[in-house]
Amino acid sequence: MFAPRTTPWPLVALFTAGYLAPYLLPTTVGRLESGLPLSATEAGAIGSALLLSSAAAGFLLASRVDRIGPRTLARIGLLLAVVGYGGAALTHVVPAVVAGALVGGFGSGAATTVAATGIAAQPDPHRTTTLGLLGVSALAGAVYLAVPHLGAGHGQPLAAIALTALAVWPLTGRLPVRTAVAHSPLGGTRLPHRRSGLVLSLVMFCWSLAQNALWGVSGRIGLAQAHLAEATVGAVFAVALGAGLLGVVGAGAVGPRFGRALPIGAGTALISGCIVLSASATDLTTFASGEIAWNVLYPVVLSYVIGLAASLDPRGRWAVLVGSASSLGTAAGPLTGSVLAAQAGFPVMGAVLAVGLLVITVPMTAVAVSVRPGAQPPAAPTTTPAPDFTTAA
Repeated sequence: MFAPRTTPWPLVALFTAGYLAPYLLPTTVGRLESGLPLSATEAGAIGSALLLSSAAAGFLLASRVDRIGPRTLARIGLLLAVVGYGGAALTHVVPAVVAGALVGGFGSGAATTVAATGIAAQPDPHRTTTLGLLGVSALAGAVYLAVPHLGAGHGQPLAAIALTALAVWPLTGRLPVRTAVAHSPLGGTRLPHRRSGLVLSLVMFCWSLAQNALWGVSGRIGLAQAHLAEATVGAVFAVALGAGLLGVVGAGAVGPRFGRALPIGAGTALISGCIVLSASATDLTTFASGEIAWNVLYPVVLSYVIGLAASLDPRGRWAVLVGSASSLGTAAGPLTGSVLAAQAGFPVMGAVLAVGLLVITVPMTAVAVSVRPGAQPPAAPTTTPAPDFTTAA
């Protein structure tokens, strides 16, 4: 078993590589629109297709991590990310860009799947998730600061994701060739907490859809409605992600001290207000205030939800299913935001998303109340030790 404070850095790195594409969504979609002959809705659709491919990888591969092996699957995912995003960055042919985004998205999803199943098996999944969120927030913030100074074109954010996948590759040598358990995350005994797990999966689809509907068009709000320069918008995103680091650090320090219901319920309600503020922004102050406040709260709530999903089943099955449902919502977000904005404008889009979040706050909080922090159903007995992700194989 793991020592109490041992950190599985390969899982943290895979989490960072897998989540970077969603974090860079605003600049990716904005650059696709400005650098290629695409409308805003078409660029949003490519962003949604990328994330849908990532979600599909989660559903297809979650039950195959044991069979394929974490090391092999992580390497396949990272290779697909390098080839897909790298190829899309280097071409201006729209069908080739779409194909590269789909391949790269599948690779990101494969990396995230390995990370999610490994994190669910940790003694403290909330702490490991917090470290992963810290890593991806810091890296995405640096990219937002750098991209405006690297010239025009659609390729810079895609290249950043590809290079991150390439940099993480050496750490896969510290992943086990095979996991120690003989069952798959989705197989075996009956799922515990079935009602809570199903409710959490459904609301997480809606929760992630609302978050990424705003995130996918945030760049356009800053450029078109608040009339800011690209460099200014990038700086706001970088500051917002930096502020998000403080939120994640705070969540990691507090841990389950106040339970999960309060940070999940109150945090989601506050996020709805941030969405309204950002979507109605017409100047730098309002835009920055909404984006910064939202980015502080979003990773905090997400870290508690991931911990809640992991607590529903120590074998990680609900963590995989809830994560995949969240990925589907993430995939639908950019297109949803683009369509709502095109039909009704950004302020109305924000109001619709905020109302939806307030509605799902009730079932999210109810699930968090029903499952005590640290309370897990007994796992099936096994004499095989858990895989060690912290030492070289």
